[in-house]
Amino acid sequence: MKSLRPTHPTVPILAKGKTVKGHIWTYVRDDRPFGGRAPPAALYYASRDRRHEHPVRHLRDFAGILQADAYDGYNELYKPSRLPGPVTSALCWAHARRQFFELADIAANARRGKNAAAISPVALEAVRRIDVLFDIERGINGLDAEERLRVRHEQSAPHLTVLEAWLRDERARLSRSASVAEPIDYMLKRWDRFARFIDDGRICLTNNAAERALRGFALGRKSWLFAGSERGADRAAVMATLIMTAKLNDVDPLAWLADVLARIAGIRQGRLHELLPWAWKCAASAIAQAA
Repeated sequence: MKSLRPTHPTVPILAKGKTVKGHIWTYVRDDRPFGGRAPPAALYYASRDRRHEHPVRHLRDFAGILQADAYDGYNELYKPSRLPGPVTSALCWAHARRQFFELADIAANARRGKNAAAISPVALEAVRRIDVLFDIERGINGLDAEERLRVRHEQSAPHLTVLEAWLRDERARLSRSASVAEPIDYMLKRWDRFARFIDDGRICLTNNAAERALRGFALGRKSWLFAGSERGADRAAVMATLIMTAKLNDVDPLAWLADVLARIAGIRQGRLHELLPWAWKCAASAIAQAA
């Protein structure tokens, strides 16, 4: 069972003299946080809209853990009747924490001056309590799944139980109009999926790996205005897949692509896997050691 972390930011796509709000769907496999041996990889798709049909199609053969936000478009993947089996949902604590942090950001409020909203003491306390879980995770990053699970049972589970009780108690005291009620409800309504990391050492606390994989598109928007067409967006997604997967495997994308493009026409189809970044890196290392 593999773990994927998806995200899907917007990207402008040119269409008949105007731009439409397209999306880049990003899926990252990176098992290194739990000592997994599968090489890391990133996969990108482009689309004109955000309909749920896209992730359902992208992941039609996937059976594993999907670490994501609470986007409803993934829900079909979690159905017990799904073939080849339901995907396991694990929600992202960074998304949940961010909603509290925005209500407790003292520095940002100071910059807003007189127009700043009051700092929420409940949100501030929620950030502090969630950060305890993040501190525990930093100490077990890279350990195998069994050891991560042991530490989580010993350290994270008691804290998680107290955190849930505290959130429910605070929510009972709040009015519906309280700004901090929304992030509390976001977590409590999905608590089982937030707490799933306690029972599986392969699950990470966040899908930040996918967020990091999107930096190229975020920075690129400063250099280009839009994808020139749907085909152009698809080509950008393919190139991003190649380049980011190479980077995740500590491979120079330029050196790898130059070598692959020079050799690919002469390699039998059954040996194409030898050109994948992780295999290419091993072969290049062996040649360098033999020289």
